[in-house]
Amino acid sequence: MLKGNIYYMRLRKKKNLDERIKACWDILVVYEQFGFYDLPEDKRCNLIDYKKVFGNNNPVHLEVGCGKGGFIAEMALLHPEINFLAVEKISNVLICAMENCKKLGIKNVKFLNCDASNLGYYINEDSISKLYLNFSCPWPKKKYANQRLTNARFLKIYQKLLTTDGEILQKTDSPLMFEYSVEQLSQFGFGLFDVSCDLHNSKIENEVLTEYEKYFSGIGKPIYHIGARLNK
Repeated sequence: MLKGNIYYMRLRKKKNLDERIKACWDILVVYEQFGFYDLPEDKRCNLIDYKKVFGNNNPVHLEVGCGKGGFIAEMALLHPEINFLAVEKISNVLICAMENCKKLGIKNVKFLNCDASNLGYYINEDSISKLYLNFSCPWPKKKYANQRLTNARFLKIYQKLLTTDGEILQKTDSPLMFEYSVEQLSQFGFGLFDVSCDLHNSKIENEVLTEYEKYFSGIGKPIYHIGARLNK
């Protein structure tokens, strides 16, 4: 069901969460809750109108798995000339990110509460110039490899969403996730650049540190980085 610019399913009955989410309607463009998979395939699609949502035609960057939103908020403040979409499927984590952006008065970030596997229902093809994957769950057990956000099933989605020469920028503390991502991205035809096993001791530009990045770096763990460019 459509409600304004929001794809609305059903609010999760959790103390205070409903009211807090309603207070963020103006920056929440997708709210995918129970009932999504009950819809017919042709009823799931609700592409975001960037001009209507942001009020301009600026380039769009996407973070998949924004957590509490520290990274996306700081990036948006640094780059008012860019529009940002932030995806987080856990509602009680997403609300922290949204409330933080509202508190800071940030106007160039909008949020999606949905599963990454459904991004194609909401985001226009050939519209994302940069896609950020920051400290995604590495799903260390092999049987769960298809849940990793650089698995082929997700790369197929990103490939459609990215513009010509669009980029994926990934940071992780997991050597397993790093090696897996290098292999998957290479096999999928992405050109790799700025690949590092120790980002903080490299010359790679790193404008904003995430919450996890600050923590892991603080305890001496190396940060792995991959840049991948799509050549359509």
